[in-house]
Amino acid sequence: MASSPSLSLLSAPRWKLSRRKLSSAVAAAIPQGKETVKTMPEFDFKAYMLSKAAAVNRALDLAVPLDEPRRIHEAMRYSLLAGGKRVRPILCIAACELAGGPEALAIPPALAVEMIHTMSLIHDDLPCMDDDDLRRGQPTCHRAFGEPLAVLAGDALLSLAFRILSDPKSYPSDLSPPPSRILRSISELARYVGSEGLVAGQVVDIESTGLSESVPIDRLEYIHLHKTAVLLEASVVLGAIIGGGSDPQVERLRRYARCIGLLFQVVDDILDVTKSSQELGKTAGKDLVSDKTTYPKLIGLEKSREFAEELNHEAKQQLEEFDREKAAPLVHLANYIAYRQK
Repeated sequence: MASSPSLSLLSAPRWKLSRRKLSSAVAAAIPQGKETVKTMPEFDFKAYMLSKAAAVNRALDLAVPLDEPRRIHEAMRYSLLAGGKRVRPILCIAACELAGGPEALAIPPALAVEMIHTMSLIHDDLPCMDDDDLRRGQPTCHRAFGEPLAVLAGDALLSLAFRILSDPKSYPSDLSPPPSRILRSISELARYVGSEGLVAGQVVDIESTGLSESVPIDRLEYIHLHKTAVLLEASVVLGAIIGGGSDPQVERLRRYARCIGLLFQVVDDILDVTKSSQELGKTAGKDLVSDKTTYPKLIGLEKSREFAEELNHEAKQQLEEFDREKAAPLVHLANYIAYRQK
């Protein structure tokens, strides 16, 4: 097998995910009495999530009409509109609003990241990848439409994502961002999705599955940062760019997103071994069956929970220099990811 890849995510400067390296986190519990983020103003997180998810769902429905060839559009809609928490598009909207832009400006990049996320799920579930039968509580795309159409549905969603993001007509005419912001967003998203990002994580995950020797912790971090965290990071970064955030603001939000991206996967690993398929809406225990390396397998369930708490804390620290009211959705989204049950 090829030598271990570089651990710098997407050519960005390497930054410390925790105050101690993860190896230290394995050896010792998180210190008690840590100062927490300042008390947030009252915020109706449930209403916020419902409102933003409804806006995203309406836009997704309109973005993929039942055109000809009808069957491919049915497959695209089947996976894209199958529910889901819409965490990525909501992160995109929240980051855009924090950077000073309105919700309407964030809809095109929010749709783009959700389409690419759906593409990744369709392809991950294929027999040549994870060979899964259940996704979001229903048969996976290839089970419902066959493998060839599932592959093509994923490809079509990837293409449509970039079309929506790049087309000035996707944005409200009176709010259209400068071409430089759109171009920067396209470049960022392409890097996150390709062989430096999402694809890299999938490749190293495949190469690391079923190895007789233990997968080192830095390789597990590489897989999760590239396979899962990149699209959460892309959501936040694209929202910040389109919303007009300054370079320092974009980088601060990038660090926030990298924390919650890894947090999302750590929690996913924990749920995979503590919840049933019915509770999750997808196949539980599949990582154990396929002999994949996960945080609970490598460092144990309790240390995994401790690491998740530390990532959540550090994500919120990145938001402390922003306006507290405007940052409230991202603070609550970090908690939502940390404490979700499915």
